[in-house]
Amino acid sequence: MFTPKLFNTLKNYNRQQLAKDLMAGLIVGIVALPLAIAFAIASGVSPEKGLYTAIIAGFIISALGGSRVQIGGPTGAFIVIVYGIVQVYGVNGLIVATLMAGIMLIIMGIARLGAVIKFIPHPLIIGFTSGIALLIFSSQMKDFFGLQMGAVPADFIEKWTSYIEHFRSVGLEASIVAVVTVALIMLWPRVTHKIPGSLIAILVTTAAVYWLKLPVETIGSRFGKIPSSLPSPVVPHLDMATIKHLIQPAFTIALLGGIESLLSAVVSDGMIGGRHKSNMELIAQGVANIFSSIFGGIPATGAIARTVTNVKNGGRTPVAGMVHAVVLLLIMVFVGKWAALIPMATLAGILVVVAYNMSEWENFISVMKGPRSDSAVLLTTFLLTVIIDLTVAIEIGMVLAVFLFMRKMVQVSEVNMLTNQMEDNGNASDVDKISDFNIPKGVEVFEITGPLFFGAAYKFKDAIKFIEDRPKVLIIRMRYVPIIDATGISSIKDVYLETRHMGTKLILSEVHSEKVMEELKKSRLLFAIGKANVTNTFEQALQRSMVVIQEGKKVIL
Repeated sequence: MFTPKLFNTLKNYNRQQLAKDLMAGLIVGIVALPLAIAFAIASGVSPEKGLYTAIIAGFIISALGGSRVQIGGPTGAFIVIVYGIVQVYGVNGLIVATLMAGIMLIIMGIARLGAVIKFIPHPLIIGFTSGIALLIFSSQMKDFFGLQMGAVPADFIEKWTSYIEHFRSVGLEASIVAVVTVALIMLWPRVTHKIPGSLIAILVTTAAVYWLKLPVETIGSRFGKIPSSLPSPVVPHLDMATIKHLIQPAFTIALLGGIESLLSAVVSDGMIGGRHKSNMELIAQGVANIFSSIFGGIPATGAIARTVTNVKNGGRTPVAGMVHAVVLLLIMVFVGKWAALIPMATLAGILVVVAYNMSEWENFISVMKGPRSDSAVLLTTFLLTVIIDLTVAIEIGMVLAVFLFMRKMVQVSEVNMLTNQMEDNGNASDVDKISDFNIPKGVEVFEITGPLFFGAAYKFKDAIKFIEDRPKVLIIRMRYVPIIDATGISSIKDVYLETRHMGTKLILSEVHSEKVMEELKKSRLLFAIGKANVTNTFEQALQRSMVVIQEGKKVIL
């Protein structure tokens, strides 16, 4: 479980696969270059920090990860979170939060929470992913249109209000560069898939701006030169005050990093027919984020687009991901200085395409056409992500999804008095239909269908109140009760005490679920009711009720 996939894949490694991994790593490295720079700038930090993250974290995620083909690095999903943290806590606060998030991810992996993270509802994931995509798109309008304005406000509504106020200052040259970038990225795959469209867009627009001397802002004019080497590692200082201050943003980074990396791993599994180790993947993500922070980088996670690119170009082992990191390092060392010439409008165009791909508008529409509960979770998460905060969106979205799920379970759960109806809620072919049995006088029969938990326990209590006369025996059929919680146990216990007070014998029939039987034993309710009064079949319950009635007659005589 805690062995990196690299160790498994190297057992049968050969030259043919090495050649494929080298080619895939080279292509993915080229694809990752503009994205790493663009994600860093959009996150509110200097461009080289994106490269540091892609190199350091990308290498570690592949080397230690639980997926054969996962490519790690900075991703668009983190832009909104990182930008918000930098605005409030500064770059140093971001570094500390990233380190803390790495530690949290390692703890999650060791605690084997990889499978738990997978259970986050699909509408919630689509909601915050689409929200992040809209925020990324919104953050790029200044550079996309070359607007002459100050710092872009962090708030969504204030941001668009500011854009509208400054829209008269649109830069024609920057707008043309951005539109050409989008067009090249979208149309280039018709020419070839071997060379990424983003690279072509960067080469064409950068050359045009440089040779035509267009008045367009570049990376160099805004941030200066890009370093051609990795920085010295520095371990940030951690104390209790800092931990308390940054615990929430760190948890947000860890949660989103875990979700994104495991989603990417699941997607890649479907492409290669493999199976990733979710807990090992979380540990690798944690180690990668720790080292990324030590080298001054930003949060990293599994990148779905780059992982898919890796698979499509023949990558089948973690070697490809490690090669991608080495390629990025070589590019930074030897040609990194030329990256300063890249126009900001070009990066804005790239991020607009990234936002469009992240939006998942088809899935968004599909969920909206589905059940209202899913639509409610989707819209709530989406709107909260855009207007308030991603952390709040995930928290409220999860709570809402849980409550709506409980509501569905309550709707599924039923409690019916069968004695008077003489019919069953089961299938017509059911051999145990109550109409097939002769119910003795003085016997009442109820049936519980569905989970008996705190949300549905009130139905059980309300149904029992409809007993008009005091029956000699009360049979409760539980053949369709898969689970029971403490509230359900308490409800049955209350009924047992009430029936004992009335002089009525309680019989539980057809407790088929081992989990329900185990809970009855743990609560000592099985002992109180008596094993003889807990039967495997309804026929046995009737036989037991007749014995009870006969014993009652003897006592009277």
